[in-house]
Amino acid sequence: MAATYPENYRYTKEHEWVVVEGDTATIGITDYAQKELGDVVYVDLPQPGDSVVAGKTMGSVESVKAVSDVYSPVTGEVIEVNQKLADAPEKVNEDPHGEAWMVKVRLSNPAEVESLLTAAEYQSYIEGSES
Repeated sequence: MAATYPENYRYTKEHEWVVVEGDTATIGITDYAQKELGDVVYVDLPQPGDSVVAGKTMGSVESVKAVSDVYSPVTGEVIEVNQKLADAPEKVNEDPHGEAWMVKVRLSNPAEVESLLTAAEYQSYIEGSES
């Protein structure tokens, strides 16, 4: 069964998602990404106060298969990190679009979000990359 990608989220071609409320962006990796990785065993994330830049590495996800960089879809300051993932990295496999959010960022350029893929565009993108 194909995953459903929340319509109110935006997506990157590197398989991150972002959802914006006010000037705060919540970032995670997509269901497609966690399936490609396999069982996630460790998540390395930036700390509150760190700056992240759109398109640049902000951390990594380690699975039994590989270590994969996580890229920030937006630019801003990290204001919160999902500490649950330190103790339970498998949440990334269980609920990648919900409980397994990674960081919350105060946006410095909210317009960046508009350049990201919509759910429908992302779905088309990953369907194209699977064939």
